[in-house]
This record gives sequence, C-alpha cells and structure tokens, in this order.
Amino acid sequence: MRRFSQRSSLVTLSEINITPLLDLAFVLLIIFVITTPLLEPALPMRLPTGGQPEKPLNPRDIRTVEITALGAYTLDHRPMRIDQVESELIKDHRSNPNMVVSLRADESCRWKDVAAVLDRCQRNGISRISPKTDPSKRP
Repeated sequence: MRRFSQRSSLVTLSEINITPLLDLAFVLLIIFVITTPLLEPALPMRLPTGGQPEKPLNPRDIRTVEITALGAYTLDHRPMRIDQVESELIKDHRSNPNMVVSLRADESCRWKDVAAVLDRCQRNGISRISPKTDPSKRP
C-alpha cells in the first residue's frame, strides 16, 4: 500500500483540463455571432458614379433661426414674427439657392413653434435645414 501512495504522488498529471478552453471557445463564439451582423452592409447595392462632392459651407450661406422658450423668433439675431421670418427666408433662398437654415430652439419651447418654421421652409422649397443641439449636455 505504501508503494502505491508514493508512486501516485510522484506521477505528474498527464491530462489537460479543457473546461477553461471550452469556456473561452464559447465566449468567442458568442462575440462573433453578435458582431458579425454589424459588419455586413444593410443593403447590398452599387452606387452610381458621378455627381459632385459636397462643398464646404460658406458662412454667408447660413441663416440662423432661433426660437426662445416663450416662442419668440429671431433671424440672424434680429427679433421677428414668424411671417417675417418666412418672407426673409424666401427672399434669401431666391437670391442664394445654397442657403442653409440653422434652426436653434430652446429645449423648453413648444413643439408647434419649431414645426411652424419647418413647415414654412418645406412649403417654400427650402430643404436644407440643420437643427442644432448642445453636444455637451448628453444624458
């Protein structure tokens, strides 16, 4: 009996424990299953060639419409009524078709005030509207 116990203490373990390897394999499999759909394009398509690259915006092409919390409108820091803002934007858009409307609205203003500006721009063919947010106040 004594020889058997001495012999087993000197024998090295010749089997590899594969449980940690299987855990690693399953974790990698799960990671690949989750990330593979993100790497594929949403729709397989070939885009046509041609056209012109987008030009950088000229500061003279930007018109800023601001809406306060009380619903007051300003166009380029000049207080105006909504119909005055509309007529000025139409006039500026006719003279400069590259005009971009930068829309800044207070976070507590009414949605109907913002929708009024968007609707009037859309009705008059002004399609380049850029709503502004404050990136430093992310939730």
